[in-house]
Amino acid sequence: MNAPVLIPDRLSDGLIQAARDAVRLPVGTRIVAAMSGGVDSTVTAAVLARAGYDVVGVTLQLYDHGAAIQKKGACCAGQDIHDARTAADAMGIPHYVLDYESRFKQQVIEDFADSYLRGETPIPCIRCNQTVKFRDLLDVARDLGAEAMATGHYVRREVGANGPELHRAADAARDQSYFLFATTAEQLDYLRFPLGALPKPAVRAAALELGLAVADKPDSQDICFVPEGRYTTVIDRLRPHGAEPGDIVHQDGRVLGRHEGVTRYTIGQRRGLNVAVGDPLFVVKIDADKRQVIVGPREALLTQALTLKETNWLGDGASIDAACEAGRPVLARVRSTREPAPARLGLVDGQAGLIFDGSEEGVAPGQACVLYAPENPGRVLGGGFIQGTVRAG
Repeated sequence: MNAPVLIPDRLSDGLIQAARDAVRLPVGTRIVAAMSGGVDSTVTAAVLARAGYDVVGVTLQLYDHGAAIQKKGACCAGQDIHDARTAADAMGIPHYVLDYESRFKQQVIEDFADSYLRGETPIPCIRCNQTVKFRDLLDVARDLGAEAMATGHYVRREVGANGPELHRAADAARDQSYFLFATTAEQLDYLRFPLGALPKPAVRAAALELGLAVADKPDSQDICFVPEGRYTTVIDRLRPHGAEPGDIVHQDGRVLGRHEGVTRYTIGQRRGLNVAVGDPLFVVKIDADKRQVIVGPREALLTQALTLKETNWLGDGASIDAACEAGRPVLARVRSTREPAPARLGLVDGQAGLIFDGSEEGVAPGQACVLYAPENPGRVLGGGFIQGTVRAG
């Protein structure tokens, strides 16, 4: 291991104090830093080391080096593992690379393909955080004797009257709370997010000041295991029967044309339908069992209510079921790029669900519905994956 780099004193005391405030553990405590090789996780590890914690870096190999290293901007690809190892050596902290390729394939990639086969629109980043990173990796951190695990995610962990709470990041443009809704209360008790109170420019400035080689490294883009953004390439390889043709059907029952596989369509899609009836048409439903893509006018995308599966509750009270019985008001976010909308929890078709005060457009099964507190819009109450929808009107 190389000699440790002396981290300069000009790094603002405020940044160090922000890390200590986020960790809330005595200086010298062992913390595992999840290092993906990007600027955010590298700064997280460096700042924690500078703040006096006993930092151990851990990087996950999620898929084959030979293929992954060719994809720029990927997470935990060959180059990223090299960058994480180099940074850890420069900081003088221990660093481990764990081969999670088989777990990642089973729990994330195959789940991604199967979700499309069901006519859903999955979010593999949520599944990865939920399983490989925040379940399996936390077990490793505990085995290493760490009192906490820190990541470079832009969210905040605050301690409330009833324990740790998950909150949106201070930098709204970088907030990742939508992708972390499935973090359980037990996991949240162990996790730390030192960057949650910081804007991205300050993180990059800190990387420069710390002399980190990744200071100018671009952020990862798209889904890490999808080459050039073509998700169908992955699905066709793993589940070739997903490309079986079927009918494109108008919601009034008319057959308008043929498609080349339900996995090529998502709710709300307009382009690539290759059918015309005079007015614009959108994908409003996917019936995977019948291999039908159902289309209709834009107003057919409006959703009044939805049902939830695989729910997680981080709010006060016993469970999301209890919150449904009480009709708990919430702010509901059905896409990562959309602001939360007023709604209330309740029973929909006999199961946990959500009723919007108005209506939402393009709500797709498989996406996440993340819940925030109306009385404190930054606080994440939990959420679930969208199972079904009830059309407005």
